[in-house]
Amino acid sequence: MIRPEDLDHCKEAIRHGSLSFHAASKLLPASVRDPALALYAFCRLADDEVDEGEYQAGAVFRLQERLESAYAGQPKDAPEDRAFAAIIEEFEMPRALPEALLEGLAWDAAARRYDTLSGVRAYSARVASTVGAMMCVLMRVRDPDALARACDLGVAMQMTNIARDVGEDARMGRIYLPLDWLAEAGIDPLNFTRDPLPTDDVRRMVKRLLAEADRLYRRSEAGINVLPLQARTGIWAARLIYAGIGKQLRRQGYDSISMRAHTSTIQKLGWLAQSGARTFGSVIMPKSAVIYAKPLDEVAFLVHAASRAKPDPGRSATVLGILAELKAREQGIGTDRPLA
Repeated sequence: MIRPEDLDHCKEAIRHGSLSFHAASKLLPASVRDPALALYAFCRLADDEVDEGEYQAGAVFRLQERLESAYAGQPKDAPEDRAFAAIIEEFEMPRALPEALLEGLAWDAAARRYDTLSGVRAYSARVASTVGAMMCVLMRVRDPDALARACDLGVAMQMTNIARDVGEDARMGRIYLPLDWLAEAGIDPLNFTRDPLPTDDVRRMVKRLLAEADRLYRRSEAGINVLPLQARTGIWAARLIYAGIGKQLRRQGYDSISMRAHTSTIQKLGWLAQSGARTFGSVIMPKSAVIYAKPLDEVAFLVHAASRAKPDPGRSATVLGILAELKAREQGIGTDRPLA
C-alpha cells in the first residue's frame, strides 16, 4: 500500500504540523493510524498551501491538478501525493470527499465570508467534516448514521478553531464569524479587521460559537461509540483535546483577540487518559438514540458521498463551477459577484 519512506515523511510532517492530531493518532490501531497520518498530511499540505501561500488561487488550481493526477493513478512525485493515491486505491475513497475539501479551500482563496451560522457550518463541513468522513472510510465504516456523527465532530472542531483564531484571522483581513452576528452587535466588518478588540460583544460571539460546537461535540459521541472498538480511543482523544481548546477560551473570558488559547502537555495527557475510560464506557453502555439524529443539512452531501460507492456527477460539476468562477475573479471577470 503506502511506501514506508512516504509514510515516514507523512508522520514527520504531522509531528511538526499538528500536535493535537499527532497525539490522538498514537491511540489508533496501526491499520487505521498509518493511512490516517498519510491522509491528514495530504489535507494539511493542501490547507497550508492555500492558507500561507502568496498566490492562494494558484494554490487551489495546483491542488485540483494534484487531485486529478492522484485519482488517475499518476500522482505527483511527492510523498504526500503518492501516499494519498495509495489510499484512494486501497479504500475506494469517494472522490466527492477530497473535492469538497478543495471547494472549501477555494472559498478561503476567495476570502469568502458567511452571512449566517448555516454558512459557517457549510464552510466547516468542507474543510473539516470531509476529513471526518474520510477517516470513517479508512475504518471501513460506511453507515450513514455513523458518518453523520463524524461530520458533527468535524464541524465542532472547525468552530473551535474559528473561535480560537478570531483575532489572528481579523488581522489578516478574514472574518469567519457570521456577519449577521456582527450586524446585531453594530460592528462594521471593515473596522473590525482594521482594529479587532475583545469587546463584550465579540466575547459573546465567541461564547455563542463555542456553545454550538459543544452541542455538536455531544452529538458526535454517539458516533464514536459505534466505530470499530480499537479505533474509538483515538477518536475520543481527538474529540476531548479539541474541546479542551474551547475550555481554555472560557478560562480566558472568551478573549481570542489579545491572546491565543493553548493547551499544555499535561492537559493533553489527561484527555488521553479520559479517552481510554470513555472507550471502556462505550462497551458497557447501550447504544445512544442520538446516533439516529438527522445529519446537519450542511453535511448531508458528505454522508451521501461516503456511504455510497456510486459518484454524484453533480458534486464534481459544482466544484468545477466554483473553480471556474475563482479563475474568472483572478482574471478580473465578474468580480462584482460573490463566489457561490
